[in-house]
Amino acid sequence: MTNSGITIERLLNISSAPMELLQLADPSIEQINQYLQNGYCFVARAGSGIIGVMILFDQIASSIEIKNIAVDENWQGKGIGKQLLQFAESFALQHSYSRLLIGTGNSSIGQLALYQKMGFEISGIKKNFFLIHYSEPIFENGIQCKHMIMLEKDLSR
Repeated sequence: MTNSGITIERLLNISSAPMELLQLADPSIEQINQYLQNGYCFVARAGSGIIGVMILFDQIASSIEIKNIAVDENWQGKGIGKQLLQFAESFALQHSYSRLLIGTGNSSIGQLALYQKMGFEISGIKKNFFLIHYSEPIFENGIQCKHMIMLEKDLSR
């Protein structure tokens, strides 16, 4: 997929996944490696450089989840995250998924706003997710990240 000089392509060799970018969205290498092994990894490129990354992961009941989505800090605020989300929706529709899921921390205010602007709706909260699954506390926007806010977009409409 190409849009304004940005290309999005599947990364077939997961050993070359941009771990530093993935860790912008998830500080746990262990967690990343778990979903990277069985997910679809896509990278956004500007020229030969990787400026964004996203991992999609099959779920049950015709659902696919965005497990990780990150944009290089120098490219944030330029619509790359939106392009990755649009790509995820296109991919899901092409592969007959009816729901697109994404989760983010309760402290991820910007991401929560973006996802809702893109048509995602809050569908649940995984209480204490980050306290249980992460050994180090995570702080963002001056707020401790404790709970996973789950959002979904119905693609069957």
